[in-house]
Amino acid sequence: MLDLSDISADPARQENIARILVAAEKLFRHYGYSKTTVADIARDLGMSTANIYRFFASKGEIHQALCGRMLEQSYLMALNIRNQPISASDRLRAYAMGQYKMTLETMLDEQKVHEMVVIAIESAWHVIEKHIVRIQDLVAEIIAEGIAAGEFVEQDPVIAAKCFASATVDLCHPQMVAQCLGKTYQAKPEDLIEFAIRALKK
Repeated sequence: MLDLSDISADPARQENIARILVAAEKLFRHYGYSKTTVADIARDLGMSTANIYRFFASKGEIHQALCGRMLEQSYLMALNIRNQPISASDRLRAYAMGQYKMTLETMLDEQKVHEMVVIAIESAWHVIEKHIVRIQDLVAEIIAEGIAAGEFVEQDPVIAAKCFASATVDLCHPQMVAQCLGKTYQAKPEDLIEFAIRALKK
């Protein structure tokens, strides 16, 4: 299974990997993940299929690498919010709403991208699990600071972060966001976030 952190730092190799990922993302977005083959990616780059396999063992590995890049953007947004000089409650609001908007704009507005994300989730790839843990660690840090400041009641910030994630999963899980859009019986994102934050204060 591909781990981008283990890839050689050789500049030429990195350049080829980057070119493959750019071409793959373009084709996945245009034709869809299922309809795109490794041969299509090679053809787009003007190279042999065998050359692609020098860098990625399968189309699935290419998909994992692309998924990792998308999740990294999500993590960097959360990290930036975590470091803002505002209250813990405001940071949690900004984080949860930011994730919701990113899911809408990046994953749902483009159906082909949505397909890529759904396949990644259903495959339970380690990149998804790693992302969830990293995000929950950031949320736990925000909650711990809120507890220290007297903003939240005394509690285990790690458990609280997991509960906050479960309470707001409808806002960041692509399939759940898609199913909840336009449903009048569903809570509004703002109301759901406020409900989760109030729970940390009691």
